[in-house]
Parts: sequence; C-alpha cells; structure tokens
Amino acid sequence: MRVGFGRRAADYHQQAGLQRAVAWRLAHLCAPLPLPPGPAADLGAGTGLLGEALQQQGLERPVLQLDLCPELLAHNSLANQHGHCQWDLNRGLPKQLGGASLLGSSFALQWLAEPATALRQWCQALAPGGWLALAVPTADSFPQWHRAARAAGVPFTGLPLPEAAALAAVAEEALTLRHRQLLRFSQRHRDGRRFLGSLQAIGALTTPAPRLPGVQLRRLLQHWPSDDGVTWEVLLLVGQRLP
Repeated sequence: MRVGFGRRAADYHQQAGLQRAVAWRLAHLCAPLPLPPGPAADLGAGTGLLGEALQQQGLERPVLQLDLCPELLAHNSLANQHGHCQWDLNRGLPKQLGGASLLGSSFALQWLAEPATALRQWCQALAPGGWLALAVPTADSFPQWHRAARAAGVPFTGLPLPEAAALAAVAEEALTLRHRQLLRFSQRHRDGRRFLGSLQAIGALTTPAPRLPGVQLRRLLQHWPSDDGVTWEVLLLVGQRLP
C-alpha cells in the first residue's frame, strides 16, 4: 500500500477529486465543534486534503499531519506548518496523541488491517469532550465491480471495505454521535479500464488480492456495465467522547 501511494504521491492532490469533496464536507461538520484542550491530528493525512479544508473553514489550532507514506507527507503543505509524523496506524496511535481534542480521518481507516479495532483505539484516545470526525468508504461500495466479477467468473480484487453498521456500533460504544450519515457518490467512466485507472492514478489500486491474469482481466472488462457509473458508499461520523 505504502509503495503504491508513494509512486503516485505527486499526482494525488490533483487526482483525488472525490476524496477532496468528502474532506471538505467532513471539515464543514467540524467547524462549529467546541474543542477542549489537547492535540489535534489528521490520521492518514496524505497530502493534507482534510487539514486544508479544516483550515479554510476556520479551525485555528494546528492539526498534526500523520501518515505512513513519506512521499505523501512531502507533498503536504501543512506538514511543516502544523507538524507531521510518519506512523503506521496499524500500531495504534503515537503517545503524543493521548487526550486528543480532535482526531480526524478521511479515506484512511479502510486501509488498516483491523478497521474496527483501530476505530475503538481512536475513540479511547480522545480527551473527555474530545471529538472524532471520520469519513470512510464502506462495503456497499462498487456494486458494479462486484457484479462484473461475478458475471465474468473471476475474483473481486478490490480492497475489502468495512461494514458501515459495524463501524458505527464501535463508535457508539464510546461516543455521543452528533452526525451519522451514509453518502453515495456515482462516478462515471467510459469503461472499467478507466475506472481502475482512476484508482491506480492515486495509488489506491493496491490490495491484498493478487492481480488478475490478463485473460481474467479482459473477461472482467468485457462484463463491465457500459451505461452505469461506479458507486461509492461513504460513512460520515462525528462524535464526542462521553465524559
């Protein structure tokens, strides 16, 4: 995963249109939040889409830019201004984020080995009265890709995405949810090859599944619906830690 994003780091900021739009929406939900004292961080910050949106919508405190990929952080305009940390979120959170006032994360949780476990750790790291702001694509994304794979008789090789209900249940164990919403976005591409190319362009085509052999890939693309967009389902959660 890190290698894939690293190779495309120079292009990510301009190519990730959906991620930019979702980050802006998440930042808008954060703008009125009464934050207690404590550190703030963007978990899986990448090139800084969420941090920039938070800053543009009036958040004045620094937001630590945390990501595993140094190439992405090198293209993050907030990394030097707000501070940055190269960190693998599969290891939990760095000690400096204990008692956090705000932990934000957009399009990052799905890349972790155990998203629900990581989310529980993030909730527990918040200070009393601290806030979690999360955007994550979920398991009902890409139904067109799933259908094409079934019709072609080939494995689905996309990233396994977490179930929205399971993540919301974890958050509700520790937080009072102020906002919970499932958003659906449809992106139109001329064909399956162009859709897969759009993921590859930002480094997001790396998955645990082996790549399809050429003959299977061609069969998948032959069964790809030509008159349908590709649907993303994105969960938005904003919640405050219980006192």
